[in-house]
Amino acid sequence: MEYRKIKKSFSRRNLIYKILLFVTSVTLIVYFLPRDGKFNYQFDINKPWKYGKLIATFDFPIYKEKTVVKREQDSLMKSFQPYYQLNKDIEKEALTRLRSNYQSTLKSILPSTEYLRYIERTLKEIYAAGIVSTNDNQHLYKDSTLTIMIVSDKLANAQPTDYIYTVRKAYEHLLSADSIHFNRDILQQCALNEYIMPNLTYDSERSESAKKDLLNNYPWAKGVVVSGQKIIDRGEIISPETYDILESLRMESNKRSESLGQTDLMLAGQILFVGVLVLCFMLYLDLFRKDYYERKGSLSLLFIIIVLYNVVTAFLVSHNLFNVYIIPYAMLPIIIRIFLDSRTAFLTHVITILICSISLRFPHEFILTQLAAGLVAIFSLRELSQRSQLFRTALLVILTYAAIYFSFELMTENGLSNDFSKLNTGMYISFVLNGILLLFAYPLLFLLEKTFGFTSNVTLVELSNINNDLLRQMSETVPGTFQHSMQVANLAAEAAIRIGAKSQLVRTGALYHDIGKMENPAFFTENQSGGINPHKNLSYEQSAQVVISHVTDGLKLAEKHNLPKVIKDFISTHHGRGKTKFFYISWKNEHPGEEPNEELFTYPGPNPFSKETAILMMADAVEAASRSLPEYTEESISNLVDKIIDSQVTEGYFKVCPITFKDIATVKTVFKEKLKIAYHTRISYPELKK
Repeated sequence: MEYRKIKKSFSRRNLIYKILLFVTSVTLIVYFLPRDGKFNYQFDINKPWKYGKLIATFDFPIYKEKTVVKREQDSLMKSFQPYYQLNKDIEKEALTRLRSNYQSTLKSILPSTEYLRYIERTLKEIYAAGIVSTNDNQHLYKDSTLTIMIVSDKLANAQPTDYIYTVRKAYEHLLSADSIHFNRDILQQCALNEYIMPNLTYDSERSESAKKDLLNNYPWAKGVVVSGQKIIDRGEIISPETYDILESLRMESNKRSESLGQTDLMLAGQILFVGVLVLCFMLYLDLFRKDYYERKGSLSLLFIIIVLYNVVTAFLVSHNLFNVYIIPYAMLPIIIRIFLDSRTAFLTHVITILICSISLRFPHEFILTQLAAGLVAIFSLRELSQRSQLFRTALLVILTYAAIYFSFELMTENGLSNDFSKLNTGMYISFVLNGILLLFAYPLLFLLEKTFGFTSNVTLVELSNINNDLLRQMSETVPGTFQHSMQVANLAAEAAIRIGAKSQLVRTGALYHDIGKMENPAFFTENQSGGINPHKNLSYEQSAQVVISHVTDGLKLAEKHNLPKVIKDFISTHHGRGKTKFFYISWKNEHPGEEPNEELFTYPGPNPFSKETAILMMADAVEAASRSLPEYTEESISNLVDKIIDSQVTEGYFKVCPITFKDIATVKTVFKEKLKIAYHTRISYPELKK
């Protein structure tokens, strides 16, 4: 009951994880997809138009360039007349204060009343013309304003800026307006600056309204394109005039999409499209690749790669950065092929390319090119064990891109027409760059292995190098076991090749499957010398436990040396849940009628759960037993192989692994062939007669 609850809880958490993975993936992809209407072209001035013939489907204006608009608007703004409000109360206050001060202080300074009348008259002229603050005057000068509109009593009159005063200019004018009749020194003693105050205030509301009216009358367009008019054709150089037309078409397309409310509909369509494809991919995994679907590492890798490629593609298209054909899409199936399998690699590639294509203007060309390149990448790199293999794949991918695109150029209605100078060389350069970026798959594999817990063939090849520390130590400590492991590796690898299993994985697993024997070398017959057998001093149970411990000791050594999990699986499964038959049968023979504690004689297991671990179990048992044959004939070797493997099948060691009877028959045949060659009879050389 408790087990069912735990299993149900785990299943619920697993379902929630998959739902979150689905929602997150769809959300991220759709968020970055462009939604700028129908205009998804990439173009630049003085570059060839790389798409087909473009015909206007509606009338639209040809907008002026931003620099032209700014220049013309700046010129137009020079004639703009800002509005200023005239405050007459300031003039009245100044004159009242002047008359008051005349009675108290100025009368003793000024020689006659003529000076007072001169000051009053001049102040009235200045205030009538208008006085602006220093800040307002700087703005007028900066904007090169020639005329302002002065509003007084709801009437606006134009006034040239040369005729208006600042406080300083008004003061100078007051001192020197009539220097012949009025002494400047006497006027300076009167502190006339106290009667000069700005009486013009900037009217922002009227000024902005006038500016808006002025700009509304500005012609933004310099021409019109009518529906049905040809804009540009493939291969034509984009002139500045054509560039303006294309930019105008982009702006109008976006306006129409927004005005018709198409953005929401486009978003809904994108969510539906991406959601259906991602759901189909998850159904494929659930139905045909259940082991990947249930393993979070595999599932996370697949979805992260899909999302990453779609986000990068959408970002480049939205920002018009560079050609999307530079992106190494073929790296996706290569990585998945190396870690998982070919079918999953191809389907993941198809799903990714289909979603990426909706970001582009001409998706069919993109889809066909990328699918062809992906297939070539999968077929040419079935197992990556050498750097040269990746170089070869990159070259084949470049040639595939070039061949497919060249065929498109030949097939289009505006084809090359025997003029190969019209080839889009930019695309072919992009293909070469794509191939160069594809080479970065090699270092990327290491990061993915550590992140998601995978093991690539590159790592397996490195581990199978007999010069590495652990294998060299094994060859020195347990030489007999080391030779046995080498023979098992050769047998198992050949069998794996014949039945389509992973040969490099089996070979590497075979080299490490008995490393636990290094802890107690003398207790294993292949390492005994001089006829000394330490088992003579132990009971059958103790001997069985020592032999069984080479599995647990091997797992400890594997953990200590950071061996991958796939190698640990070979260590734990190469005896499965079998028994140490020598000690088990010997105990039963000495204790007739009694039943032993079978766990003391049973390996911890588990039983093999993959083709590769099953092959190793068979190869290990056959190779070890073959050393005890009294004679090596074709019949004795064949009988031994059949007996060993048939007994393993009968005892149910292969019930949970996906190996067929046909595979087992093939494995038997391989073992027989290899053992006959290994133990063939040699001729005896004659002695020279004297």
